[in-house]
Amino acid sequence: QVQLVESGGGLVQPGGSLKLSCEASGFTLDDYAIGWFRQAPGKEREGVACITSTSGDGSTYYEGSMKGRFTISKDNANNRLYLQMNQLNPADPAVYYCAADNTWEHCREAAWNYWGKGTLVTVSS
Repeated sequence: QVQLVESGGGLVQPGGSLKLSCEASGFTLDDYAIGWFRQAPGKEREGVACITSTSGDGSTYYEGSMKGRFTISKDNANNRLYLQMNQLNPADPAVYYCAADNTWEHCREAAWNYWGKGTLVTVSS
C-alpha cells in the first residue's frame, strides 16, 4: 500500500536552512505526481512545490513565496522526496506534508490522494 513518511523538521533560526525528507513506499515515484504542502496553526493547508510524474513531463512548480528559497527534488532509486528550505523566515513555520497522486497530469492538477502525517518546522530566534 502507498505510504509516505516525512522527517527532518525541527527548530531553526530566521535565515537558517532545513532539508525535509519523505520516504515513499508502495509505489514508484516515476509514476506519480509528488509534492510538498504546509499548514500553519489556524491556517488552511497550502501548496509549497510539486513535481509532475516522469510519465508526464517531470516539470516542477513552486508557489510564489518559495521561489528562490526552496528546492524540491526526488531520488527515484531510493523512493525519496526532498525539500531543501533556505532563508527560512517567520512566515514559514508549519507542519509540512508530502503528498502523491497516480497521475501523469501536471502536478498542479493532481488530486493528491495520498498524504504523509507531516513534520513540524519551527522558525524562531
